[in-house]
Amino acid sequence: MSTQTLAGPRLARRRGPVLTLLCWLAVAPLALWAVVRLGGLERGPLVQLVAFTPYAAAASPLPLVLALALRRWGPAALATLAALALVGAVAPRAIADDGTVASGPELRVLTANVLGGAGDPAALVGLVRDARVDVLALQEFDPGTGAALDRLGLVTLLPYRQLNPVADASGSALYSRYPLTDGGVRRNAGGFTQAYGTLRVPGAPAVLVESVHPASPYSLAMLDDWRDDLRAEPPATPRGPLRILAGDFNATLDHAPLRDLLDTGYADAAATAGAGLAGTWGPYDGDPIPPVTIDHVLVDRRIGVRRVAVHPPAGSDHRPVLAELTLPAG
Repeated sequence: MSTQTLAGPRLARRRGPVLTLLCWLAVAPLALWAVVRLGGLERGPLVQLVAFTPYAAAASPLPLVLALALRRWGPAALATLAALALVGAVAPRAIADDGTVASGPELRVLTANVLGGAGDPAALVGLVRDARVDVLALQEFDPGTGAALDRLGLVTLLPYRQLNPVADASGSALYSRYPLTDGGVRRNAGGFTQAYGTLRVPGAPAVLVESVHPASPYSLAMLDDWRDDLRAEPPATPRGPLRILAGDFNATLDHAPLRDLLDTGYADAAATAGAGLAGTWGPYDGDPIPPVTIDHVLVDRRIGVRRVAVHPPAGSDHRPVLAELTLPAG
């Protein structure tokens, strides 16, 4: 028997453990990601990382293909579980749900972060006019933006308002086509403010509406404020008044605090309409960040969702989100 004949099996034996280790190393990060996501275990830097879970779900079949190709059945089994967990958590957002069928009047709600005055007021007013918006929720609302919006005709389109213009990007605003009563503004622990009011739409029960803006988890020092602000958002009241929360939540549906808020009785309008994977923040002001979905319209589950559209950014790093809803008859 020649030396060359023996070399093949020896080489294969030496490469076998290396290839097995390669498979485990490829599978392990996605498996850990699935555990963190499903367990709501995001802490520290993982809070930011979890926002990109849809990208991890899209990549999750790759380690499985590698393990199957190399016939590494242990890594293949773990890769299968991780892929099923991640895809199962993300995919429903792209599938329209019939949801609640309400028989009352339609309501169009638009939310936009105007980036402390960097947004384009003309584009925003044009969108309100063209889309026949009934309620406009703004975040990072400043005095200059408020004055420009009224000069451009928003005061005629949406005459009712609860405004808190602030020059340091902590401002908030609600504009409405319908009477807005019992209004006010509250300040979150993280510093941003939230305008709120009770919407009186003819033919429907009163609806409590709030322009939402919890703290951003942009640094480790802000994580406590981020969690506290999300926990302080008004819970749904399934046996009480209707509620709508619209704004820049600084959280995706993969963050446990936002899912906890949904569990009180809200539905995410975009996910209900099958548009829950449309990115709303990321590269729109030039930052090399993949888009993530942190702007939401949350609605009481008694409210129907007809359609959700994410519009091009108008000078901001956020894309406006328009939700077409149907209120219960009242």
